[in-house]
Amino acid sequence: MRRVIFNQKGGVGKSSITCNLAAISASEGLRTLVVDLDPQCNSTQYLLGHSATNMKDTVADLFEQSIAFNLFNKKPEEYVHATQFSGLFVMPASPELEYLERKLEARHKIYKLRDALEKLSEIFDRIYIDTAPALNFYTRSALIAAHRVLIPFDCDDFSRRALYSIMGEIQDLKSDHNPDLEVEGVIANQFQPRATLPVKIVEELEQEGLPVLPVRLGSSVKMKESHQLHQPLIYCAPNHNLTQQFVALHQLLNQESAVAQTSTA
Repeated sequence: MRRVIFNQKGGVGKSSITCNLAAISASEGLRTLVVDLDPQCNSTQYLLGHSATNMKDTVADLFEQSIAFNLFNKKPEEYVHATQFSGLFVMPASPELEYLERKLEARHKIYKLRDALEKLSEIFDRIYIDTAPALNFYTRSALIAAHRVLIPFDCDDFSRRALYSIMGEIQDLKSDHNPDLEVEGVIANQFQPRATLPVKIVEELEQEGLPVLPVRLGSSVKMKESHQLHQPLIYCAPNHNLTQQFVALHQLLNQESAVAQTSTA
């Protein structure tokens, strides 16, 4: 199963959600890979800490290999790095992604990530893809390569307006490039259940028929602490309320995936 976490709006928690869901997957015995496509490298830093500085064999190198002549190309798994957590791996990002983008677009390399992840799916049970807050070449590559897309949503009016646009763009890409892609759900993140506005917005989205997931992720300073420690919540605070919300979300997604696979079998 390949999931991409995407929203064109920044600051909605894409990297935090990606890494924490992946960490729970790994903690449950599934070989799990995080692919970081954001030049800011937040997921890479979160999972690898100080060892992420000046890394070689990044996802940028994987893409660059597709536009440079090499007598012996590396296999996709050679760009995968182990984390300190059992079963959890990362294909790190690099600031070089930003400089490569125009070359990749000009040479029509939009399917290269899909080809690489199809091979890596033989090695990993779950692949989570983190994206930049933009519908750029790398995000489109991820949506073409994925089976499911999760949309983090931070419960304000700006995010609500962006959400309608995102749903339309995903539908267009599904029609043109990836008929198997499904919106797995909208994740209400940093949700404040006692505040009137976020509750009202989520209720209205549900009434409109948008796939808002029933599990809400709250806001906690514990998340910032986990970033500083370079340890996802399941490792640094397994009993924390926010951690348990992530566990509940992970269970929900697995249940829905199992149902979907059964219905298509």
